[in-house]
Amino acid sequence: MLSEKTIRIVKEITPLVAANAETITTRFYERMFAANPEVKVFFNQAHQHTGGQQKALAGAICAYFTHIDNPAVLMPAVELIAQKHVSLGIKAEHYPIVGSNLLAAIGDVMGDAATPEIVEAVGEAYGFLADIFIGREDVIYDEQANAPGGWSGKRTFVVARKVAESDIVTSFYLKPEDEGPLPPFKPGQYITVHIEHPHTPTSPRNYSLSDCSSQPHYRISVKREERLAADAPDGLISNHLHDGIEEGHRIELGPPCGEFTIDPATVVKPIVLIAGGIGVTPLLSMAKSIIHANPAASVYFIQAARNSKVQAFADELGNLSEAGPNVHTKVIYDAPLPGDLDNGAQEGFVTTDLIRDWTPFADAEFYFCGPKPFMKNVHACVQELGVDEHRVRYEFFGPKEELDVATLA
Repeated sequence: MLSEKTIRIVKEITPLVAANAETITTRFYERMFAANPEVKVFFNQAHQHTGGQQKALAGAICAYFTHIDNPAVLMPAVELIAQKHVSLGIKAEHYPIVGSNLLAAIGDVMGDAATPEIVEAVGEAYGFLADIFIGREDVIYDEQANAPGGWSGKRTFVVARKVAESDIVTSFYLKPEDEGPLPPFKPGQYITVHIEHPHTPTSPRNYSLSDCSSQPHYRISVKREERLAADAPDGLISNHLHDGIEEGHRIELGPPCGEFTIDPATVVKPIVLIAGGIGVTPLLSMAKSIIHANPAASVYFIQAARNSKVQAFADELGNLSEAGPNVHTKVIYDAPLPGDLDNGAQEGFVTTDLIRDWTPFADAEFYFCGPKPFMKNVHACVQELGVDEHRVRYEFFGPKEELDVATLA
């Protein structure tokens, strides 16, 4: 347990740290990558390039300091981060590297204000949180290794099929090279793809599993991200998967991870799944798995896309609606092409009125995923309808960001 002195000091310095949080985290990454370049592989350089990772870490530090006297509030965030750490292969020996560089960065930014007493308190607080992460991550590693068909680290898979789902999304059907069994995964989880890029050292990438959990393969469905510049890290791996990986090729995968999940067999309340863009991938896995394992469950699936050229899984969504009278689907295009609205699709955006009129919002559990503006809109809609936060689950692709200030309270 943390000492009362440490809790008091951390509480006292929280406003100062919050005011300088992004400066501290930016300096932290600069120091760590210079002093310990071996850990750079764990960090998606596209998120470093955009500043998303620095902002996410700054938010996490502020949240921890704010709730230093009640860390139980942070357990959902701890689970999310622990799952991400395991997916990347982060181990106990990496935590001292992070801790020493973080303390040094705080000293660099705060200067004389970072007294020995403050540095000692922050160090104790970091060590306490690190022990929580290490303990939880050890359990996840053990569960992965001991699951039927499970493994730890990397395992070689073969691309059994490569299927274009739209102009910008391609699916890869992956089977173990050793032809051994696959461990079960929870719908909504992701796997880690380790790619040896021919020109640029890159970090592993996480991609949601997009098929039913009962299938004898893993499927990931990858959106081709736009390259903003030839030397930028944005879209490096997604473009390589689209252009350089073909059927018969081998890739290395880490085992399934992630806490944005659902247990299909225990679904009782209606489930509303709202997907924007490539956010359809974990939600499609959830929908197909629920229908397979629990045919009596009520499922409402909304897919939002620009138009039919970029919409992935149009046929699979149509098949869902044919599974039974308790499965409902709706497609919304915000920039429809000629003919896009002929088969019942709707023009516009997800709105409060749509959710109110089309879903059993008063009782349902909501799961949504997509780009940040989409997520902010959907979250605002369910808040306006008075949906309890305990019935709302969501996932961002990329560093975790809060939807609004209220969710930090």
